[in-house]
Amino acid sequence: MAQRQPSLYIPHGGGPCFFMDPMPGLAPDHWDGMAAYLRGIVAGLPQPPSAIVVISAHWEAAPMTVGDAAAHTLLFDYYGFPPHTYQLRYPVCGDPRLAARIVQRLAAAGIAVATDSRRGIDHGVFIPFLLIVPDAHIPIVPLSLHGGFDPTLHFAAGAALAGLRDEGVLIVGSGFSYHNLRAMFRRDPAADAEARAFDAWLADTIALTDPELRAARLTRWAQAPGARSCHPREEHLLPLLVAAGAAAADPGHRPYTQTLLGKPVCAVQFG
Repeated sequence: MAQRQPSLYIPHGGGPCFFMDPMPGLAPDHWDGMAAYLRGIVAGLPQPPSAIVVISAHWEAAPMTVGDAAAHTLLFDYYGFPPHTYQLRYPVCGDPRLAARIVQRLAAAGIAVATDSRRGIDHGVFIPFLLIVPDAHIPIVPLSLHGGFDPTLHFAAGAALAGLRDEGVLIVGSGFSYHNLRAMFRRDPAADAEARAFDAWLADTIALTDPELRAARLTRWAQAPGARSCHPREEHLLPLLVAAGAAAADPGHRPYTQTLLGKPVCAVQFG
């Protein structure tokens, strides 16, 4: 019998960062802690997932769109990196039947939804999953963000998918808990302090045991201390809202935390 899977919000790094030397100015081990966390995800699950639904920060569409291809190509949507990083391969299958059920669940929740069998999986999917499931043996169904960025809609989308966890499906939001690239690469004590404040708020919020209070705080994330300093544009945070919606009553914890260039980053696991 399938055991209930958690829902996750993971950091996917910067471009193809795990498969190249760090950029100038970064320590040789800059990405090692994040890579170690990603490599250990499957071993920490109750059992290997039957399939994985991935909501990537790098796919925006209106309406929300489900990738229903039987096999995925790769969308190399990063620029200016070494040539070998455009030769990466990740021959993962899709799951059209699961994709159809996701469409049904979203539509039943009153969420407009479309399908796309032609778009490849972007680097917010294949880069971390080259570490998480390196042999690509677990089917992946990609799900877009909604381009309107409504946090309540994204939380509701996750809630509509929550029951899939009981069938062994792992739901993963792929983003970055701090995503202000201009501030990331400069040492600014004020920006660092705002990043710490938002990180503390996030840690407190995801751990709340009252699901209604947790949902209310997360859907009003922009009111949190340091929120807009950390996320001038929220596409890298919204995958967390989907994962949190799929959490149902399960509170969250942070299986990975690290400070990179003075800014704290984390992963979140619900259940």
